[in-house]
Amino acid sequence: MTHSRRLVFGWYDYAVFLCYFVYASGSIVLPIALVSLARELKFSLEEGGLSAGGALSLGRAAMILLFMLLCGFMAGRWGKRRVFGISLILTAIGLGLSASASNYAILFFALMVTGIGEGAIEGLATPFVQDLHPDQPGRYLNFAHAFWPIGLLFTVLLFGWLLSVGVSWRLMMASVSLAAILPAAMLLVPRKKHPFPEHPEPLHWSVVHNQAMTILRIRRFWLFFAAMFVAGGGEICLTFWSASYIQLHFSSSAWSGAVGTAVFAAGMITGRTLWAYFIRQHQLCRLIVISAIGGTVITLCFPVLNHLGLFFVLLFLAGFATAPFWPSIQSYCTDCLPDADKTMIFILLSCSGIPGCAFFTWLMGYIGNLSGSLSLAFYLVPACYLMLAGMISVDGIIYAETFKRKRLKSACHG
Repeated sequence: MTHSRRLVFGWYDYAVFLCYFVYASGSIVLPIALVSLARELKFSLEEGGLSAGGALSLGRAAMILLFMLLCGFMAGRWGKRRVFGISLILTAIGLGLSASASNYAILFFALMVTGIGEGAIEGLATPFVQDLHPDQPGRYLNFAHAFWPIGLLFTVLLFGWLLSVGVSWRLMMASVSLAAILPAAMLLVPRKKHPFPEHPEPLHWSVVHNQAMTILRIRRFWLFFAAMFVAGGGEICLTFWSASYIQLHFSSSAWSGAVGTAVFAAGMITGRTLWAYFIRQHQLCRLIVISAIGGTVITLCFPVLNHLGLFFVLLFLAGFATAPFWPSIQSYCTDCLPDADKTMIFILLSCSGIPGCAFFTWLMGYIGNLSGSLSLAFYLVPACYLMLAGMISVDGIIYAETFKRKRLKSACHG
């Protein structure tokens, strides 16, 4: 069966695009402003505060993880659309509180509030798109996820420039908080002409629980679970620490750090939009493995580079290699486990990816503190990508062998 290359979008697609844009902006404003923010709140990165900077992601991620685990039950009871929209409101509240933080403890708490909303966003955005486009979902997921790096690109360039001319990071967080209201309104106001395809009846919590338990008993699922952990870790290490690394290692301005993160985001945008138009569902496994191997080779060069221009070029290529990981691993997993509930697969895989992001963000800062530089810590990125390539390759080999044995057995019986 052939499929048109044309992608067709509706009202809720645009709401998701804006959601990813705002989600990315809210996530990246912290690392972009981290150096100046840390100085203002008295945990300067130059004076041993790298671990404290990384720990901000841990507290936020703890709440993201908790509410990802709960969002499946909430969506079953009240529907994905309502829970998704309310989660954006909670994200806006958390970012607004962050903008008014007067010390590290208050900022830590505010980011935990932000994490409550982001947990439901992270858990429901991908299955939301899957429900909108059940045919060839890998393409639409890659395209929708492209708005995450688009949000990164816009935010780091604008906010990096604003920081360089003396605008406070507080104003930036407040502006992202206000921006989150628009996609929330688009989701919460029901549309009679083209309603979102919800379950006809609310799902009892026991049904959702059984869906999760069924998936967790599948051994193959755990390989994808581990793959998401390292994929999230590799991506966030580059997203979170690149700006600070450029400022500290190359003695550059906040603007240069912002440009570096924007270059990485531009690579991700290019990759995700390209694969959205040209990749086919059955090619996702090969795409993930080849991209992970390419990303390993590229990022191995980062710690030894002393030329900022070359660092920018390789950041773009690293972004291109990283682009398909998050949406493609999830979509590929649903293909490999066709009898399992797709929404719950997406939620459970995100429950691995987000802790991976938090753990490797903290670990990179911790290694930076121990070694006195972030250069050595950057070897975490190729290590993550190499493990990802190995895991997906192993899955492909095992699956191919199992399929071959089943076909041979069927032929013999025939």
